[in-house]
Amino acid sequence: MRSRPSALRDFTVDRRVWLLTGVALFIGAGAAGLAVLLLRAIALATNLFYYHRLSLALVGPAGSPLSPWIMPVVPVLGGLLVGFLAHYGSDKIRGHGIPEAIEAILLRGARVEPKVALLKPLSAAIAIGSGGPFGAEGPIIMTGGAFGSLVAQWLHLTDAERTTLLVAGAAAGMSATFAAPIAAILLAVELLLFEWRPRSLVPVAVASVVAGALRISWLGAGPLFPVELHSSTPTSLALLVACPIGMLVGLASAGLSRLMYSLEDGFEHVCGHLNVHWMWWPAIGGLGIGIGGFFFPRGLGVGYDNIAELLRGNAPISMLLGLLVAKSLMWTFSLSSGTSGGVLAPLLMIGAALGETVARLAHMPGEIQALWALMGMGAMLSGALGVPLTAILFSLELTHALPALLPMTLACTASYLVTSLIMPRSILTEKLNRRGYHLSREYGVDPLEMVCVGDVMAELSAEIEEASDELELQPNVLAYTDETCRSVAEEMAMTGVVKMQVVDRETGQVCGSISTQELLIGRRRAIVRELERNRSFQLESQREG
Repeated sequence: MRSRPSALRDFTVDRRVWLLTGVALFIGAGAAGLAVLLLRAIALATNLFYYHRLSLALVGPAGSPLSPWIMPVVPVLGGLLVGFLAHYGSDKIRGHGIPEAIEAILLRGARVEPKVALLKPLSAAIAIGSGGPFGAEGPIIMTGGAFGSLVAQWLHLTDAERTTLLVAGAAAGMSATFAAPIAAILLAVELLLFEWRPRSLVPVAVASVVAGALRISWLGAGPLFPVELHSSTPTSLALLVACPIGMLVGLASAGLSRLMYSLEDGFEHVCGHLNVHWMWWPAIGGLGIGIGGFFFPRGLGVGYDNIAELLRGNAPISMLLGLLVAKSLMWTFSLSSGTSGGVLAPLLMIGAALGETVARLAHMPGEIQALWALMGMGAMLSGALGVPLTAILFSLELTHALPALLPMTLACTASYLVTSLIMPRSILTEKLNRRGYHLSREYGVDPLEMVCVGDVMAELSAEIEEASDELELQPNVLAYTDETCRSVAEEMAMTGVVKMQVVDRETGQVCGSISTQELLIGRRRAIVRELERNRSFQLESQREG
């Protein structure tokens, strides 16, 4: 008779986590290297497109000596190149990067084609370097994830283990790009892993930390956007306005998401009606970038300098309006065309501009403007992506502004609440839904894990002798009284047996049976907890009455 161990544990983890952790060390270093290469490639592409020189200097398109009438043509050229790469290389390079990583995890067994690891950063460098108003984080998350997937495919691993290493590469890429290793781990949990287990969390954390450490040597230590908030800064006022700002930014994030996908629908409708192949769509998106850049040159490129200026406070009104209007339209229009680029940096920028605009309207001084801009930045990320914990820590790691922790938490939570109520999906998962896939991002303990077999089994009496005979015929389909219903359900799924005899582990005697009908009791308890309303506490006067 086969016996399963009775030692119930808090976590399901085995010794293979050591193997994955060891491989994660290598993946973390490799993804960090890829992040550096991507940032250097963006700098090189920017210098080639706008300054006509071979240089790795960190410059922006806004300072280009090109004629204002020539600059709008550059994003169109970049869009043409991205379209050719997508059509003749791989269409997987189109889009944000993060939805593609999620799709690889859920639908393709965490398998990514090798050419994606090469073409994704190349297309992103061209798109951003030619003036695309995108961030580098989405492409590097996909590139790092592709690297982790390739390593995992070379090894003899399960689907779940490949997923862990893909996510480890993605987290490491983000960690190296933004000097935010803790936020990268949380993003992996909230958006990519779909679980919180030691078997996956430990390797992902190791890869992120390795990449963060290498970033210090290769790119310098953080923070990326230092913000100095003095102890005298009136955070009490910020606590009062944090919720309203968070709710306002949450509404704005929902509006941006709907605007982008409305424009995407427009691309498909108009271009489909005119028989324009999708290969040419990024060039059309580039035309929108060029027109927007003609009126607002600071909207071109990644725009990290814009974020830094917003977080210093006292940004010019023209800049705030340009980011809220021109940058938003340029970003949503171009990204909806199917080009290659990320969403984090534009969201941070637009959210910070909105927060600082509210502070300017309230006639707040410069340091208060910086604090409100920081709250708007985090709230935008929280609402648009549906990742409140990541947004809080990411904003703090980017700025090291620890005094902003409490108002930041309130603003991010308020934004998350608003978007959870009014948006069925985030700006990232909406793309998956449009491809016909539903994705649930709620985390909770399986109700069957909290119910033991002995609590729900059907007891046997006169059938014990007959049951004992069945045990001899089916020795591999037994359940024990101290097992969880979840383990029994998994055993049924693997063996195809829908009814199992229950044995007391200490005495070895048959004491009952369990079938799919009894397993539903655990689910029923969870439903009752959600739906049944009653008053558990009453005042003494109410009891007497």
